[in-house]
Amino acid sequence: MKHIHCKVFGHNYKVSRNVTYHVKEYTCSNCKKQLTTNSKGNLTELTPKFKEINDVLERIHQKKNRIRLKTPQPKKGLLVFTH
Repeated sequence: MKHIHCKVFGHNYKVSRNVTYHVKEYTCSNCKKQLTTNSKGNLTELTPKFKEINDVLERIHQKKNRIRLKTPQPKKGLLVFTH
């Protein structure tokens, strides 16, 4: 019966996991079908391969953000040049 609702009205996707700022995993609240965004930004079915890729991406993203948060911020009034 869950699949009939999706066939008639379409899927009702909700974000189930934020992998990075741009990559998310979605789950249909009716039939529990899972999708994710691929490298081109399109929705694709969440296979074990994509699940593993998302796990690695999330780990790298979290590590990068932790390092960024730990670096001291420059004092106000100073010019900072980076290259």
